[in-house]
Amino acid sequence: MPAYNSIFNDEASPTLIGNFPLLPLRTRTRGPAYTLPLDASLSPAQSPEPDSESYDILDEVLSLFRANTFFRNFEIQGPADRLLIYGILWVSECLGKVRPGFSSRYVITRLLFIWGEVGRYIDSMDREAQKEVQNIALDTNFSIPGDPGFPLNQMFQAPGSRQEAETLKQYLAQVRQELASRLLAKIYEDGSDRPSKWWLSFTKRKFMGKSL
Repeated sequence: MPAYNSIFNDEASPTLIGNFPLLPLRTRTRGPAYTLPLDASLSPAQSPEPDSESYDILDEVLSLFRANTFFRNFEIQGPADRLLIYGILWVSECLGKVRPGFSSRYVITRLLFIWGEVGRYIDSMDREAQKEVQNIALDTNFSIPGDPGFPLNQMFQAPGSRQEAETLKQYLAQVRQELASRLLAKIYEDGSDRPSKWWLSFTKRKFMGKSL
Protein backbone atom coordinates (compact mmCIF):
# COMPACT_ATOMS: atom_id res chain seq x y z
CA MET A 1 0.00 0.00 0.00
CA PRO A 2 1.52 3.37 -0.98
CA ALA A 3 1.60 6.49 1.17
CA TYR A 4 -1.34 8.87 0.94
CA ASN A 5 -1.08 11.81 -1.43
CA SER A 6 -2.73 15.18 -0.98
CA ILE A 7 -6.25 15.80 -2.20
CA PHE A 8 -5.10 19.38 -2.83
CA ASN A 9 -3.06 18.21 -5.82
CA ASP A 10 -6.30 18.75 -7.73
CA GLU A 11 -6.30 22.50 -6.98
CA ALA A 12 -6.36 24.45 -10.21
CA SER A 13 -3.38 26.75 -10.83
CA PRO A 14 -2.09 27.14 -7.26
CA THR A 15 0.34 29.96 -6.55
CA LEU A 16 3.85 28.52 -6.71
CA ILE A 17 7.27 29.68 -5.60
CA GLY A 18 9.65 27.34 -7.32
CA ASN A 19 7.55 24.19 -7.17
CA PHE A 20 6.21 24.82 -3.66
CA PRO A 21 2.52 25.80 -3.41
CA LEU A 22 1.21 28.66 -1.32
CA LEU A 23 -2.16 27.09 -0.57
CA PRO A 24 -4.90 28.87 1.41
CA LEU A 25 -4.80 28.37 5.18
CA ARG A 26 -7.37 28.60 7.95
CA THR A 27 -5.40 30.83 10.29
CA ARG A 28 -5.22 34.17 12.03
CA THR A 29 -1.41 34.16 11.85
CA ARG A 30 -0.25 37.01 9.66
CA GLY A 31 1.43 36.19 6.39
CA PRO A 32 0.99 35.88 2.64
CA ALA A 33 -1.47 32.96 2.67
CA TYR A 34 -5.01 33.49 1.45
CA THR A 35 -7.17 33.02 4.55
CA LEU A 36 -10.00 30.50 4.59
CA PRO A 37 -13.12 31.12 6.68
CA LEU A 38 -13.00 29.93 10.28
CA ASP A 39 -15.67 27.65 11.74
CA ALA A 40 -16.53 28.99 15.18
CA SER A 41 -18.44 25.81 16.02
CA LEU A 42 -15.22 23.77 16.10
CA SER A 43 -12.82 23.53 19.01
CA PRO A 44 -9.09 24.08 18.33
CA ALA A 45 -8.60 20.30 18.34
CA GLN A 46 -11.26 19.66 15.71
CA SER A 47 -10.97 19.78 11.93
CA PRO A 48 -13.71 20.56 9.42
CA GLU A 49 -14.89 17.86 7.06
CA PRO A 50 -12.81 17.58 3.86
CA ASP A 51 -15.66 18.96 1.76
CA SER A 52 -15.93 22.08 3.95
CA GLU A 53 -14.70 25.40 2.62
CA SER A 54 -12.71 25.74 5.84
CA TYR A 55 -10.75 22.49 5.37
CA ASP A 56 -7.12 23.18 4.51
CA ILE A 57 -3.85 21.38 3.79
CA LEU A 58 -2.86 21.58 7.47
CA ASP A 59 -5.93 19.58 8.45
CA GLU A 60 -4.79 17.02 5.92
CA VAL A 61 -1.24 17.01 7.31
CA LEU A 62 -2.52 16.15 10.78
CA SER A 63 -4.96 13.53 9.51
CA LEU A 64 -2.33 11.76 7.38
CA PHE A 65 0.64 12.21 9.68
CA ARG A 66 0.42 8.92 11.54
CA ALA A 67 -0.25 6.84 8.44
CA ASN A 68 2.41 8.42 6.24
CA THR A 69 5.23 8.41 8.79
CA PHE A 70 5.57 4.65 8.26
CA PHE A 71 6.76 5.21 4.69
CA ARG A 72 10.33 5.84 3.58
CA ASN A 73 9.30 6.34 -0.04
CA PHE A 74 6.79 8.83 -1.34
CA GLU A 75 5.79 9.55 -4.93
CA ILE A 76 5.07 13.24 -5.48
CA GLN A 77 1.98 13.52 -7.68
CA GLY A 78 1.46 17.28 -7.53
CA PRO A 79 2.59 20.53 -5.88
CA ALA A 80 0.48 20.03 -2.74
CA ASP A 81 2.43 16.88 -1.93
CA ARG A 82 5.48 19.03 -1.23
CA LEU A 83 3.57 21.01 1.38
CA LEU A 84 2.23 17.73 2.77
CA ILE A 85 5.80 16.42 3.09
CA TYR A 86 7.01 19.61 4.75
CA GLY A 87 4.06 19.65 7.15
CA ILE A 88 4.53 16.04 8.23
CA LEU A 89 8.23 16.61 8.88
CA TRP A 90 7.38 19.74 10.87
CA VAL A 91 4.87 17.86 13.01
CA SER A 92 7.59 15.29 13.76
CA GLU A 93 9.91 18.12 14.77
CA CYS A 94 7.30 19.53 17.15
CA LEU A 95 6.48 16.16 18.69
CA GLY A 96 10.16 15.68 19.41
CA LYS A 97 9.97 18.64 21.79
CA VAL A 98 7.16 17.16 23.89
CA ARG A 99 8.10 14.78 26.70
CA PRO A 100 5.70 12.31 28.36
CA GLY A 101 6.82 13.47 31.80
CA PHE A 102 6.07 17.15 31.33
CA SER A 103 4.02 18.34 34.31
CA SER A 104 0.54 19.45 33.41
CA ARG A 105 -0.98 22.64 34.81
CA TYR A 106 -4.45 23.02 33.39
CA VAL A 107 -5.67 26.46 34.38
CA ILE A 108 -8.53 28.33 32.79
CA THR A 109 -6.80 31.44 31.53
CA ARG A 110 -8.07 34.70 30.28
CA LEU A 111 -6.14 34.13 27.11
CA LEU A 112 -8.10 35.15 24.09
CA PHE A 113 -7.31 32.37 21.64
CA ILE A 114 -7.51 33.78 18.14
CA TRP A 115 -10.01 31.31 16.79
CA GLY A 116 -13.34 32.04 15.16
CA GLU A 117 -14.63 35.48 14.34
CA VAL A 118 -14.20 36.93 17.83
CA GLY A 119 -11.98 34.32 19.49
CA ARG A 120 -12.79 32.23 22.52
CA TYR A 121 -11.41 31.29 25.90
CA ILE A 122 -9.74 27.90 26.06
CA ASP A 123 -8.08 25.68 28.62
CA SER A 124 -4.36 26.38 28.75
CA MET A 125 -2.30 23.46 27.51
CA ASP A 126 0.57 21.96 29.43
CA ARG A 127 2.75 25.05 29.72
CA GLU A 128 6.05 23.25 29.41
CA ALA A 129 5.05 21.48 26.21
CA GLN A 130 3.48 24.66 24.90
CA LYS A 131 6.66 26.62 25.58
CA GLU A 132 8.91 24.09 23.86
CA VAL A 133 6.75 23.81 20.75
CA GLN A 134 6.00 27.52 20.47
CA ASN A 135 9.68 28.38 20.81
CA ILE A 136 10.56 26.45 17.69
CA ALA A 137 7.39 27.57 15.89
CA LEU A 138 8.28 31.24 16.42
CA ASP A 139 11.95 30.78 15.52
CA THR A 140 12.57 32.45 12.16
CA ASN A 141 16.02 30.91 11.78
CA PHE A 142 14.97 28.02 9.55
CA SER A 143 16.04 26.99 6.07
CA ILE A 144 13.88 27.13 2.96
CA PRO A 145 14.19 25.40 -0.43
CA GLY A 146 17.46 26.38 -2.05
CA ASP A 147 19.30 27.01 1.22
CA PRO A 148 22.34 24.74 1.75
CA GLY A 149 20.86 23.29 4.94
CA PHE A 150 17.42 22.47 3.54
CA PRO A 151 17.06 18.66 3.59
CA LEU A 152 14.69 18.35 0.61
CA ASN A 153 16.51 20.30 -2.09
CA GLN A 154 16.54 17.31 -4.40
CA MET A 155 12.76 17.58 -4.79
CA PHE A 156 12.11 21.27 -4.02
CA GLN A 157 13.11 24.10 -6.35
CA ALA A 158 14.71 27.24 -5.01
CA PRO A 159 12.83 30.58 -5.23
CA GLY A 160 13.65 32.61 -8.31
CA SER A 161 14.42 35.87 -6.51
CA ARG A 162 15.12 37.36 -3.10
CA GLN A 163 11.54 38.65 -2.93
CA GLU A 164 10.15 35.19 -3.66
CA ALA A 165 12.45 33.73 -1.00
CA GLU A 166 11.14 36.21 1.58
CA THR A 167 7.52 35.46 0.66
CA LEU A 168 8.12 31.72 0.90
CA LYS A 169 9.77 32.11 4.30
CA GLN A 170 6.81 34.15 5.56
CA TYR A 171 4.39 31.53 4.27
CA LEU A 172 6.34 28.69 5.90
CA ALA A 173 6.36 30.65 9.16
CA GLN A 174 2.55 30.74 8.96
CA VAL A 175 2.46 27.00 8.31
CA ARG A 176 4.80 26.25 11.21
CA GLN A 177 2.96 28.41 13.73
CA GLU A 178 -0.52 27.23 12.75
CA LEU A 179 0.45 23.55 12.69
CA ALA A 180 2.16 23.83 16.08
CA SER A 181 -0.95 25.40 17.56
CA ARG A 182 -3.28 22.73 16.17
CA LEU A 183 -0.93 19.92 17.21
CA LEU A 184 -0.82 21.14 20.81
CA ALA A 185 -4.62 21.22 20.86
CA LYS A 186 -4.77 17.63 19.60
CA ILE A 187 -2.22 16.07 21.93
CA TYR A 188 -4.14 17.43 24.93
CA GLU A 189 -7.57 16.94 23.36
CA ASP A 190 -8.86 14.33 25.83
CA GLY A 191 -8.38 16.58 28.88
CA SER A 192 -5.65 14.38 30.29
CA ASP A 193 -2.90 15.86 32.45
CA ARG A 194 -0.32 14.25 30.17
CA PRO A 195 0.24 14.47 26.41
CA SER A 196 -1.36 11.77 24.29
CA LYS A 197 0.74 8.60 24.27
CA TRP A 198 -0.81 7.81 20.91
CA TRP A 199 0.70 10.92 19.36
CA LEU A 200 4.02 10.62 21.19
CA SER A 201 4.46 7.02 20.01
CA PHE A 202 5.35 8.47 16.60
CA THR A 203 8.16 10.75 17.79
CA LYS A 204 10.97 8.46 16.65
CA ARG A 205 9.56 7.76 13.19
CA LYS A 206 10.98 9.71 10.28
CA PHE A 207 8.84 10.12 7.20
CA MET A 208 11.03 9.39 4.16
CA GLY A 209 13.96 9.06 6.55
CA LYS A 210 14.14 12.87 6.69
CA SER A 211 13.97 15.59 9.31
CA LEU A 212 13.87 19.37 9.11
